[in-house]
Amino acid sequence: MDDRELADLLEQFGLSEKVVDTYLTLLELGEAKASQIADAAGVSKRYVYSVSNELEERGFVEVNDHVVPTTIRPLPPLEVIESLSESVESMRPALEERYTATARDEDRFEVIKSRVTVLKRIAELIERAESEITLSLPYDVLDEVADELRTARERGVLISLVVSGVEPHDDLEVDGVASLVRVWHEPMPMMLTVDARTGLIAPGEMVARSNSESQAIVFAQPHLGPVIVGSFFGNYWPMAAEAYTVEPDPLPTTYHNFRHAVLQAALCRRAGIDLTVTVSGRMVHTSGPTELNGRVVDIRQGLLEPANNSFPVENALVVETEDGTYSVGGPGAFVEDFEADTVRFESVE
Repeated sequence: MDDRELADLLEQFGLSEKVVDTYLTLLELGEAKASQIADAAGVSKRYVYSVSNELEERGFVEVNDHVVPTTIRPLPPLEVIESLSESVESMRPALEERYTATARDEDRFEVIKSRVTVLKRIAELIERAESEITLSLPYDVLDEVADELRTARERGVLISLVVSGVEPHDDLEVDGVASLVRVWHEPMPMMLTVDARTGLIAPGEMVARSNSESQAIVFAQPHLGPVIVGSFFGNYWPMAAEAYTVEPDPLPTTYHNFRHAVLQAALCRRAGIDLTVTVSGRMVHTSGPTELNGRVVDIRQGLLEPANNSFPVENALVVETEDGTYSVGGPGAFVEDFEADTVRFESVE
């Protein structure tokens, strides 16, 4: 760390630039008289006395005014750091109390200019995921958030991941970091959504290199999340090549995330497993049953290859029951017959 970086950090503790310069001069001199410090720092002797009193109150120096002439001695760095740490720690209760009282509204945006902060926010958002993550980022930075992704997978989060800047035949280390992984050789935006409520958008170059002048936006906006998810699956997912898929989950199993249920059904079909299903929810266009029991006879989806959906974000199950055949969609379904809240699969005996 050079002198300018050190000075900038000290200024963050409320010291002026001139005070910091005087203090750094004293550190180099060791114990010295005010006149010596004034000559070396290019300030007046009176100013040195004034500054030394301020620095003594802050725990940076000791003023020996019991000797003639008065000398000023810098305290050991460890003592200074301990003093600063105690000051910062003493603020915690008041900060936490005030933060709780003025918690930020759910509808908010944050602009980020630092690559380090972008990667930190991505990791933080992944750690909060409860149900689903969509993520695109350069393959070169995947390791930066791989641990958080694996932990999210272990707690059952559905993760759809696109890594850019690589080819499908490249030797990729993606096992366990996502439910589905696709690769695209072209650069693409960094896009993250968590539970379709919060997320982050940034130019790919911002996370690929540290000297980018680009900016990222973090959002917590329930109405924006589904739009970003739709763009992810509608515009980018179909362009990328399938590189990794998880194995089907053990049966029976229940899903509260409909896209996760559709993926499971598609994985089972690929593995030759026929499914029966119980779907709880409501009819979309008419009054009728709030639960469907039957057999999955068709799946319309674009999560796995080959895709067979009629529009990019379509995910639907077709269920044959004793009372007829119904198309089933997830929350907000409008083209299907039935809107599902929960889906439970069992294998056909």
